[in-house]
Amino acid sequence: MGLGISRRAFMKGVSTAAAVALAAKAAPAAATKDRPNIIFILSDDVGYGDLGCYGAQHVKTPNLDRLAREGVRCSDAHSTSSVCTPSRYSLLTGEYAWRNPLGDHILSGLEPLSINPATTTTPGLLKQAGYTTGLVGKWHLGLGSKEKPVDYNGEIAPGPLEAGFDYAYFYAATNDRVPCVYIENRRVVGLDPGDPIEVSYGGPVGNDPTGKDHPELLKIKSDESHAKTIVNGVSRIGYMSGGQAARWVDEDMADTFTGKAVSFIERHKAEPFFLYFAPHDIHEPMVPHPRFIGTSSCGTRGDVIHELDWSVGQILETLDRLGLAENTLIVYSSDNGGAIKDTYDDGTNAEHGKQPPNGVLRGHKNELYEGGHRVPLLARWPGGIPAGSTSDALIGLVDMLPTFAAAVGAAVPKGAGPDSVNVLSALTGQAGGAPPREMLVLHTNANGPLGLRKGPWMLVTQSRDNFKKAELYNLKDDLAETKNIAKEYPERVRELIGLLEAEMKKG
Repeated sequence: MGLGISRRAFMKGVSTAAAVALAAKAAPAAATKDRPNIIFILSDDVGYGDLGCYGAQHVKTPNLDRLAREGVRCSDAHSTSSVCTPSRYSLLTGEYAWRNPLGDHILSGLEPLSINPATTTTPGLLKQAGYTTGLVGKWHLGLGSKEKPVDYNGEIAPGPLEAGFDYAYFYAATNDRVPCVYIENRRVVGLDPGDPIEVSYGGPVGNDPTGKDHPELLKIKSDESHAKTIVNGVSRIGYMSGGQAARWVDEDMADTFTGKAVSFIERHKAEPFFLYFAPHDIHEPMVPHPRFIGTSSCGTRGDVIHELDWSVGQILETLDRLGLAENTLIVYSSDNGGAIKDTYDDGTNAEHGKQPPNGVLRGHKNELYEGGHRVPLLARWPGGIPAGSTSDALIGLVDMLPTFAAAVGAAVPKGAGPDSVNVLSALTGQAGGAPPREMLVLHTNANGPLGLRKGPWMLVTQSRDNFKKAELYNLKDDLAETKNIAKEYPERVRELIGLLEAEMKKG
């Protein structure tokens, strides 16, 4: 470069991502309209019909409804997988989880990190763009490696920090699985070295009572699959011993995670930040704080929806208090569709069904029908998203990586987010051009069947290896999927199967 070249000419030749990163390193500054803070809230097991703004009648969700009122409500958003780990994998990597055997299934608390640390992730991309990145809540994407399995008594790595987060306060798997402890960055919080943790999903470890052998110690009943080690009066999946001082109290989990999320925002109010807030609500076991018990008309399931809505309200209140709302893009969704389950029973199970989790949709969590993966998605960005708007564009959680990059003006590296599409225009209502996404592959769990959505057509297969019994639905005419029209439209079925097979060959 000659000495006579202008700074303007030089900067024009630098990529968007590099320019943003250079500027951020030189002079960190608070978020702006062009570089907004981003908060992504991903709740657990909340169905398409579980919020007031989506038609719920038996629960009250004023804070989530506020997001819809002040932003956009999406009617055709999908988790891409109908269970937790794979949908979270897709969210953070922009890749369909069914392409990766490490992240395509529900993980235990002992499986290795499912995300290759060399992968460009949503938080990693934003970190390169000068953002401080944080995780608070559920992780469930594996810890440690095959070569070095996770040790809850020492440094826990690789994990969220190797996947692009600067800060992480989280739990390893699900709240019905051991270990029942919080982890901050790479260490268990409050662990007494003299009381080491041992975890097993095979045989018993230690002398802790189990729900199977000591049901009299349980505060809520459980089925046999959730009848292992008892923690806080609730039996879990798997066995755990030790770590008594570090074990969580279920009733306090919402307060703990919400407090950590608020603290993260407060600490980083003067610089652009990305917060991935993943509440444990409303996943089983449903054990809300006493102040929420009995607040709904549909048992504990409704009560924990109220607790979730409170958590969202605390985030919104914090943004208002700190003057950050104007320059913050906040997105809310769920990791899969809802379900009425009876794995635990606190005596209110008969009331749960009063609030249909997925509205008119057929199916539920862990299924390929719409109730398994069509989820609520709300987004607010004052000045960027028109208040009170709606979007019927096809959106997948797999699309967040390039969408957030576009929102902050960062370039997506070549090969990153291979299955993702920038759907920012669907959120902002930007006119012109084709719909951002034309088709979407849907997944259940592990090596289960795949489905394909294109336009109004939904192809539901029964097996990944055999498409002979594939079903076809026209969602424009039959959102509830009541009539399989595969025999009436064999050409359409063949077309969609061909598209699905082409996608499967890519990875």
